[in-house]
Amino acid sequence: MTLSTWLGLLAICCLGAMSPGPSLAMVVRHTLGGGRLHGIVCAWAHSIGIGVYALVTLLGLAAILKASPVIFNTIAVTGAIYLAWMGIQALRSKGGMQQKLAAGQPTSLWIAARDGMAISLFNPKILLFFLALFSQFVLAAQTAIGQGLIVFTPLIVDGLWYTIIAFLLSHSAVLPKLRNQAKLIDRLSGVVLILLAMRVIYTLL
Repeated sequence: MTLSTWLGLLAICCLGAMSPGPSLAMVVRHTLGGGRLHGIVCAWAHSIGIGVYALVTLLGLAAILKASPVIFNTIAVTGAIYLAWMGIQALRSKGGMQQKLAAGQPTSLWIAARDGMAISLFNPKILLFFLALFSQFVLAAQTAIGQGLIVFTPLIVDGLWYTIIAFLLSHSAVLPKLRNQAKLIDRLSGVVLILLAMRVIYTLL
């Protein structure tokens, strides 16, 4: 995997993690309700779920590519259309949180971990996102190192981002600022997703 290819993967993983949604709401709830450690535990449990999806998606796409390049290309084109659709939806978004970010009741670290992993593993949109995203990176991941980068990049980015959130939320003035930037994050995500979709189509031509 070339550096430019990895940087492209890193950029989209960063924007994906930063996009406000139910995962952010869950980390916020446990951070404000149970404290910084609860938020960090929830964050890394969530990232493990992301890593599981990344590994399953990568192995599945690699097997399909080996068995039938035509089917793989069909999935890649479908994925590109899905990325473009997500980009358009992000550009049209009003930037508001879909769920109220409020402090939850204090819970155990086990519950924080359980909720963090569940919010990622039971979200089918994450699987669709990886199917669309990874189709252009499978060809660049023919070695164990390349495959490791594809799996661990989203896992580590996700864990680090929500760990930062848990630390920042120790200061009560941070959350309103995060909410105010939701629209900008959506706009950036939308542009990147559309460009990524165009790149997928270009590489298949």
